[in-house]
Amino acid sequence: MALGEAFETVFDYIPSATDGRILCLAGQIPKTGPETIHIAGRVGGEVSLDDARESARIAARQALAWLERETGSLERIDRILRISVYVAVADGFGEISQVADAASGIFAEVLGERGRHPRSVIGVSCLPRNAPVLLEVTASLRA
Repeated sequence: MALGEAFETVFDYIPSATDGRILCLAGQIPKTGPETIHIAGRVGGEVSLDDARESARIAARQALAWLERETGSLERIDRILRISVYVAVADGFGEISQVADAASGIFAEVLGERGRHPRSVIGVSCLPRNAPVLLEVTASLRA
């Protein structure tokens, strides 16, 4: 599977921080370019469930690209420790776990058992750039 691209940010933060064997990534939205995203809006409103799931896959592939860029190789990833999936939702939309499953599937597909992880899924009213999905990822590195 082709990974996404590790698009640089235009805002004032760093894309990752490492402390010992723990690497934390900044939140990943489904970027298709440095300043563009796959689709904008809230899931269950302007964004369909299928489009939200694709956005989650894009964000997950981008997160993997950042992990590879920051470590030099995905082989350095011991395991994904946790992901948090934020989903911008319209009133009444409750299928946020289905959106998160699309991201979880990418980590497992690329990293196998090392990509299986605990997660939190949180519905919110708005995300940066009006993205429908944002992922936070914490990974452990091999010694």
